[in-house]
Amino acid sequence: MSDVVLSLKGITKRYNKGLPGEVQVLRGVDLQLSSGEMVALVAPSGAGKSTLLHIAGLLDQPDEGAVEIGGEDLSGRSDRRRTVARRRDVGFVYQFHHLLPEFNALENVVLPQLANGVAGNEAEKRAMELLGRVGVAERATHRPAALSGGEQQRVAFCRALANKPRVLLADEPTGNLDPGTSDQVFGALMELVRGTGLAALIATHNMELAARMDRVLRLQDGVLVDA
Repeated sequence: MSDVVLSLKGITKRYNKGLPGEVQVLRGVDLQLSSGEMVALVAPSGAGKSTLLHIAGLLDQPDEGAVEIGGEDLSGRSDRRRTVARRRDVGFVYQFHHLLPEFNALENVVLPQLANGVAGNEAEKRAMELLGRVGVAERATHRPAALSGGEQQRVAFCRALANKPRVLLADEPTGNLDPGTSDQVFGALMELVRGTGLAALIATHNMELAARMDRVLRLQDGVLVDA
């Protein structure tokens, strides 16, 4: 396995700290994710999957523990530094695509690159390359409302990878699709991950999809165990 890209060390997280209703969701989570590796994250609803993904993606801070991306410990760093790291190194995909409805598929993949300082022609070239990899290049000029659910999610994958992140975090990325479409869309996601060599942590309830990944981890009682 290649170099470790994402490392979580002793991650803990509590809600309602110090109050009678305090809940400890994460109890010392450890995880190492390497370049080119796809890891499935499974757990019952409410077990803390989304909390773990948000912490791994620098959207939330742990109460204790370290989050390292590319060997840099980003725990406790300034909001500005974490924002820069998140924009540069992390891509997110959610159950719902959250595409901007007033922009077409191509523009939805171009915009994050422009925000990251990429020139317009380079951004369009990158966007078309990604859309082609997932089989929706011919739909590049269509707005989200004119795309099927599967097409919308494929565009969302491309947007998440537009800035060439090191880590992809996905929260039930096919949970809003029918089984047939889910299988096809997940196949497109796997091709993107394998083709770009990034590390991917994918939360899913679908054990058939989970079994297609390199490892399956279960979040149980606040810690990660092999499923």
